[in-house]
Amino acid sequence: MRRPTLEAVAARAGVSRSTVSRVVNGQTTVTADIRDLVMRAVNELGYVPNGAARNLATQRTNSVALVVSESPHRVFSDDPMFSTVIRSVSLELEAVNKQVVLLLAGSPESHARVENYVAGGHVDGVMLVSSHGADPLPVALTRLRVPVISYGRPAVPVEMPYVDGDNVAGAATAVRHLLEGGRRRIATIAGPLDMIAGQDRLTGYRETLRDSDRRSIIAVGDFTRESGAVAMRQLLADDPEIDAVFAANDLMAIGAMHALRQIGRRVPGDIAIVGYDDIEAARYTDPPLTTVRNPHAEQAATMVRLLLALLEGESAEPVILSTELVVRSSS
Repeated sequence: MRRPTLEAVAARAGVSRSTVSRVVNGQTTVTADIRDLVMRAVNELGYVPNGAARNLATQRTNSVALVVSESPHRVFSDDPMFSTVIRSVSLELEAVNKQVVLLLAGSPESHARVENYVAGGHVDGVMLVSSHGADPLPVALTRLRVPVISYGRPAVPVEMPYVDGDNVAGAATAVRHLLEGGRRRIATIAGPLDMIAGQDRLTGYRETLRDSDRRSIIAVGDFTRESGAVAMRQLLADDPEIDAVFAANDLMAIGAMHALRQIGRRVPGDIAIVGYDDIEAARYTDPPLTTVRNPHAEQAATMVRLLLALLEGESAEPVILSTELVVRSSS
């Protein structure tokens, strides 16, 4: 059977084609009686609006790209930040009848593929997640004149709206908590230094220790559990008298706790641990992990709302969201 057409609906309802078009496109310039008449004909014929034709007319795809600059292994492994962001973005876009297209860009080849996909007009806008310093996509996509917004401050100098948590203040709160608890040799496991989150959390740690006349003791991880364990062993080899560690995310904090347990060090008796993000697993570690709650779901939802504003021709300014210290038994 042939798909019912707009003309067939118009003939059944006894109105013009343009009137049917206005009704099915949600315009409010049609009276309630006429709208009811058209919708009755739509239901009787089983008419479904031709989305492709509508998109061609409006030059909109109703799709938005979520570009994550990480490998598939990292995105779909045990880091819950990515699933939180993807879920929040999907829910926000679903509420406005738009589709999210997930694009992974963890390699030079995938960078080019993503750029070509966006340049081909397949999406109306782009949201960038987990950009690293060497990532060419922020600059490349802004040159395409497509609306782009970043989850987190971009790691490269580019004019682009973004939504971020207050990483410097969050890290400072964590370190002050350790200082107020009487800890004297406070180390940090920093995140990747080619990412703004890693840089800013390290800055918050350093500035707070400097204000208290204590020296920084630093190891660098990559936001994975394994790197946290390696960094913890490195810190103890460099300075066995460490009595506290601020880890720049919860996965690295959990890895550090595991390394300490293996060598018989007690948490928090020997070494207090504070993480960052407040992932669900933080509540179930032994002991439960003190951490800085980072509003990932709110950050992702705000990113979508700013992008939708850009798509409507409005302006968007950077947004910085507050963080909160959640004190548990590890500190």
